Amino acid sequence: MTTTQHQEQRTDDELRSLAEQAGRDLEDASALEILQWTAATFGKRFCVTSSMEDAVVAHLASRAMPGVDVVFLDTGYHFPETIGTRDAVEAVMNVNVLTLTPRQTVAEQDAEYGPRLHDRDPDLCCKLRKVTPLEEGLAPYAAWATGLRRDDSPTRANTPVVGWDEKRRKVKVSPIARWTQEDVDAYVAEHGVLTNPLLMDGYGSVGCAPCTRRLLEGEDARAGRWAGNAKTECGIHG
Repeated sequence: MTTTQHQEQRTDDELRSLAEQAGRDLEDASALEILQWTAATFGKRFCVTSSMEDAVVAHLASRAMPGVDVVFLDTGYHFPETIGTRDAVEAVMNVNVLTLTPRQTVAEQDAEYGPRLHDRDPDLCCKLRKVTPLEEGLAPYAAWATGLRRDDSPTRANTPVVGWDEKRRKVKVSPIARWTQEDVDAYVAEHGVLTNPLLMDGYGSVGCAPCTRRLLEGEDARAGRWAGNAKTECGIHG
């Protein structure tokens, strides 16, 4: 029996225990070692999710498992630069980019809910255009990797390198959770990793265009997302 076949037979409780133990064991491991463990444990039932803010985790995962699936959510509201970054990643990296789309186009959503739902009910807009499509897209996988970092914002300060995603009943891997922005910049420079051009144009975090602005001096990296709103996460991570 292969590792993946054995993994498929594990119960949710077993997977949760596995994730919690790995989180402890791998806390001081390198990002590449964390992803090598993930690839060895889950094989093709492991994917990376990427907002195409940068391709750091996708690049790391391609070193651990060449041809790894990289899941991208095309919400219909992305900056052109974000779509361009996705296309460039697909062209030059040893990954398999999978683009997920919501059930409705923006026009169909506007017809049902009214225009600019993102202004009136951003939580519902994120649910329709991000959270639900991702949950459906992750169905074939037992583990997924994210680019979450503890220094992104206070809400992410306790992110484990490997943990249990209770909402989706999957192992959630955040291999660069301990990294700082300086670590990210150093990796990008060393490996020539693709990044979204908007990061060089005043944006600290890149999401949907209607809900993202440039940072003001002294703001944390995610302050430009849903500015003026109590909302800090789209619902994918909390």
